[in-house]
Amino acid sequence: MDDKEIILPSPDPLPSQASGGCPVHFGGITSGGHTPLNYNSYLMVEQLKKLQICQSEPPHHDEPLFIIIHQTYELWFKLIIHELDLVLDLMRKDKVRKATHFMRRVGAIMKLLVGQIHILETMAPRDFLAFRHKLNPASGFQSSQFREIEFMAGLKDERMLSHFEMDKEAYATLTHRYRGETLGEVFYDLLRLHGFNLPSPTPGDDQAKAAQMEAERIRELCRLYEDESGALTDLHDLAESFIDLDELISLWRTNHVTVVERIIGFKRGTGGSEGVGYLRSTLHKRCFPDLWNLRTALV
Repeated sequence: MDDKEIILPSPDPLPSQASGGCPVHFGGITSGGHTPLNYNSYLMVEQLKKLQICQSEPPHHDEPLFIIIHQTYELWFKLIIHELDLVLDLMRKDKVRKATHFMRRVGAIMKLLVGQIHILETMAPRDFLAFRHKLNPASGFQSSQFREIEFMAGLKDERMLSHFEMDKEAYATLTHRYRGETLGEVFYDLLRLHGFNLPSPTPGDDQAKAAQMEAERIRELCRLYEDESGALTDLHDLAESFIDLDELISLWRTNHVTVVERIIGFKRGTGGSEGVGYLRSTLHKRCFPDLWNLRTALV
């Protein structure tokens, strides 16, 4: 690095930055070479440390734990979205092995998130209740980035958009994701490029026709797991990376509902949801149902 010009991160609060380029870039200022870049300024450590604003008065000892865990989740969600966007682009370019590489990175991040939730179990129920009422009407249900990941992975529910109508930026982003292609759709386009016959139902198709198409898709997808020539190994590995993601999302949901029940029992969620009841209703969701169903069809 020369001494003529050094680019430093902006000192402004993180949420205010929305420049183009790298999705994880928050903008920057030119120091003119007067201030050398260092660890703290590059990562904006001082700004990060000021983002944990407690609602309890006086601040309850456990509230920073609650805030930091959820802020950390949102940072990891941001990176997952960043990686999934690249995976979509790589699949469109028929770069199968590279797509698998970055899907495995997503899997590694999700494994971390599955374990991280248990840190909340070190918080006693009474300690959480001491500040929980201050969180109304905020709720984890309102995590737009988690919904974005769901939409990208194929779990699209138009009703979810209504929960973000008051947040113009989140609503615009989620609407874009809702209208965009999912990982599964782009993966099927990739498989068709490699000679797979994967019929997709249209809105006018009846239930019987949709079921027939599903059976045809599953028969074709079985080829990924029955191939002994090695010609389909890369596509098989990419399919398995999607199963990994699906399984880890399911594990995250399971751990989440268990931790919530352990801390607050069956109280209603702060955002008005049914709490544990709602969370349990999400455990059956599958992002890539065909890839799961083909297991039954394999001989």
